[in-house]
Amino acid sequence: MRVHQNERLTLPGSVVAIGAFDGVHRGHQTVISEMVRTSRLEAVPSVVYTFYPPPRAYFQGAQILTNSDEKIQLLKDLGVDHVVLARFDEAYLQRTADDFIKELSLINPKAVIVGKDFRFGNNRAGNLTSLRGHFPVRSMNSICCAKGERISSTRIRELILQGKKEQALPLLGWT
Repeated sequence: MRVHQNERLTLPGSVVAIGAFDGVHRGHQTVISEMVRTSRLEAVPSVVYTFYPPPRAYFQGAQILTNSDEKIQLLKDLGVDHVVLARFDEAYLQRTADDFIKELSLINPKAVIVGKDFRFGNNRAGNLTSLRGHFPVRSMNSICCAKGERISSTRIRELILQGKKEQALPLLGWT
């Protein structure tokens, strides 16, 4: 697996999953496994486009569940070919939705996999509709635990803060 932090990745084709992926929890693992499976069917590399620090940590000071090294290792274990680790900072926030689309076009996605609430670009100006204007996009439904509750990094953080680590660990799925 190759990690790209400061250079732009260029590929003749790819399947890409975009998200914060903080914790690389069971929900994320499902999305990433689907992305890897699709990339193999399409015979192109798989790419995870992610951020460090995660946007919630940057904006709200939320606890980070996995540092960048841990996240990279977990993604490697899931069979990802490339990781774009975008530095989420003030300079990144100034990028427009068009800037993000131009960067994605460099990897020629055959499919882009994101969550249903995905937004991008300065002031979150880009959305699923604008992304679909350029690429084939699949928005994934939330992944739920056996109790039917949505698995999310926010929920895992809350459980940890409440001292309920034993309830958080199965949601992570890798500890």
